[in-house]
Amino acid sequence: MNKFSIKADKRTVLGSKIKQLRKKGILPANIFGKSVASQAIQVNTVEFNRVYKQAGETGLVWVSIEGEDKERPTLITAVTNNPVTGDKFHVDFHQVNLKEKVTTHVPVEIVGEAQMIKDGLAVLDTHLDEIEVEALPTDIPESVQFDISSLKEIGDQLKVSSVKLPTGVTLITDPESVVVALGEPQKEEEPLVTEVADVEVLTEAESEAPAETSSEK
Repeated sequence: MNKFSIKADKRTVLGSKIKQLRKKGILPANIFGKSVASQAIQVNTVEFNRVYKQAGETGLVWVSIEGEDKERPTLITAVTNNPVTGDKFHVDFHQVNLKEKVTTHVPVEIVGEAQMIKDGLAVLDTHLDEIEVEALPTDIPESVQFDISSLKEIGDQLKVSSVKLPTGVTLITDPESVVVALGEPQKEEEPLVTEVADVEVLTEAESEAPAETSSEK
């Protein structure tokens, strides 16, 4: 198992002044836990993006805070993004006890191939993109797989109950919840036919009538 680590500094900048940190490439954060008081910290944005890309919200991240001798085992539980730019706004690190189980959400990974989809006769309707499980922090899987190759007809579905979890991992999500199903492909809408308005045709007399002209005498 890869070890993900990140350095953090204690944060004294609060409130509206936090935006000044972001401009300097510093990401505001908080670290908290079951028996740990919430503490304001800050991390390098580039370094966080690197770690988050690999660890996601299921990988154990060891946070080394300035002035502390021991690293803290954490899970990234919340990342707030700017809705316009997508830039990171804030992150929460949940400090965990390696000997106590935690509940967390694990991403769903779709594997295999459904022939109906391959032939263009069906589409895959996704109902869940993650499920909730309980496990020791070190046992949390990166993702859980669902094989869609068994789906043969429109309406066929895979429920959460079909998931195969590693030893020590307990399912929390309702087993009867649908993860994916085969649906009918959308029919192409026929172009609207607009009636061509009748064009008023000049009568023969009107069309042959000379245009009025004026002349000086």
